[in-house]
Amino acid sequence: MNRHLTHAFRVLPAAVLAACAALAPAANAAAPAGPAAARLAANPYERGPAPTEASITAEKGPFAIEKIDVPAGSGTGFNKGTIYAPTDLSQGTFGAIAVSPGFVSPQALIDWYGPRLASQGFVVMTLETNSLLDVPAARGEQLLAALDYMTGKSTVKNRIDTSRLAVMGHSMGGGGTLEAENRRTSLKAAVPLAPWDTNYDWKNVRTPTMIMGADNDAIAPADSMAHSYYQNLTSVPEKAYLELKNAGHLTFNSPNTTIAKYAIAWMKRFVDNDARYEKFLCPAPKPDTNIAQYEGTCPTG
Repeated sequence: MNRHLTHAFRVLPAAVLAACAALAPAANAAAPAGPAAARLAANPYERGPAPTEASITAEKGPFAIEKIDVPAGSGTGFNKGTIYAPTDLSQGTFGAIAVSPGFVSPQALIDWYGPRLASQGFVVMTLETNSLLDVPAARGEQLLAALDYMTGKSTVKNRIDTSRLAVMGHSMGGGGTLEAENRRTSLKAAVPLAPWDTNYDWKNVRTPTMIMGADNDAIAPADSMAHSYYQNLTSVPEKAYLELKNAGHLTFNSPNTTIAKYAIAWMKRFVDNDARYEKFLCPAPKPDTNIAQYEGTCPTG
């Protein structure tokens, strides 16, 4: 076991428990040209107006949403959660995303992803895990159970296109995201955030995956975890690795424009098959004040 992983095991519980205790309040462009864009331009899954830098970085997207509590016992295989769903059905059904928090972390720490993603045109469920101590594999099972509940029993099931589902999570929830897509290859997109897992075997993953890490992450060191997992995604059709600059493991627990921008772009591109979001991913973003490094296959390119 390398020194980074050893250190991660040692500091994980204390660091995240401390974070829980200190929980705080929380230019117009046309669709890209070219054969790939032409294939996707008329796709039936586009939702919302053509994106701009302003629209994708806004705290609220173009869709009005509602918040729906999901009490314990509502479904099988998960504890409870919260659904955020667009109320405008005039454009058709939406893709759905399940989001898991990390080790010893309550749902409150990842709540901000719900309205941020839903207002861009997704049905999103943020989870309270069965146990704060659940390992990544268990969190992956809960993510899939949440998707099954959303599409099968929830009050918003008629708003969801069951063929367009995705997963996302932070820390051990990020590891759970990888575990979920490893188990269910039909998922359309996945975004593990500072993922933590002892499993490094992701050769069977087939889902387009964007992994995000942080350059100052002492809990799930980016070089030995997030970036290593990215390198081990050898069978995915598309993948990307984004490393935040001057950021740590807990950066993902608070609203962050860079995290939101690229998570939205990835979900839109692969859940909605929306080529209008290609411009945010290809050519690859360059390092700047927010991004330490970025690698990727460059969708369709």
